[in-house]
Amino acid sequence: MYKNLLVHIPTERSARPAVDGSISLAMSCGAHLDAIATGFERVNNVPFFAEGGAAVASIVELEYERAIERAQAALAVFEVEAKGAEISYDTRALAGTFGDIVATVAATARLYDLTVVSQGEPDWDVHDNRLPQELLLETGGPLVIFPYTFRGAFKAARIGICWDGSRLAARALRDSMPLLSKAGTLTAITLNASDVPSEASPAQLSKHLARNGLPVRTITLNADRGEIQSSILSIAADENLDLLIMGGYGHARMQETVFGGVTREMFRSMTVPVLMSH
Repeated sequence: MYKNLLVHIPTERSARPAVDGSISLAMSCGAHLDAIATGFERVNNVPFFAEGGAAVASIVELEYERAIERAQAALAVFEVEAKGAEISYDTRALAGTFGDIVATVAATARLYDLTVVSQGEPDWDVHDNRLPQELLLETGGPLVIFPYTFRGAFKAARIGICWDGSRLAARALRDSMPLLSKAGTLTAITLNASDVPSEASPAQLSKHLARNGLPVRTITLNADRGEIQSSILSIAADENLDLLIMGGYGHARMQETVFGGVTREMFRSMTVPVLMSH
């Protein structure tokens, strides 16, 4: 089971999904939970016409202090809940530019079993919306993303495994084993099974999981490329799933993230928590 968890607490949108989801996950795992909140420095606030190094330095210092205050305020929300849950936890407030924060949080996350983030809120053009996608590519480990509408306790009793026989799907499967082993019901979801290598077919997946004492029910159906994400979420609703497991597709180039269509749409439109691995 996961023993060391990290959660990113946003400061530019609601902290509640990340707080509720991470604390209930830590409780179910008996894990230590570290929370890191990030206040982004708004470097564009420094006036172009500012004259003199001292004036610019003063403005930058003030912006840093405001960013730290935003991070500390978000952590205060987390700490109230963590104390009430009586879990082992620690907190860290961080301020900086978006690039600096991505690098620091990603490097920090590499020493944890699992990182918890929350989905960006639609129609909000803020750094906190972009950070989860960057972390998926940079941490080297699994992320659990909670929808921005998530509230209350999280319990992964019914888990859906999105399976296409790919390397990333296999990575996500392995990374989620601690949760799969405690679930009550497992459902493997395969779209367009004819495209899956026979050596890693849904039937082979079922045999593999059965050898680990994990019986799984398989759902296969065909869908056009543009309908894959919506089909997965439709199955999740029909099966009343608590969590989806899936590979996260994408690559980073020149500090711009380009995601595969299904991954990108899942980040935009998820309706249940999702564990992703890249």
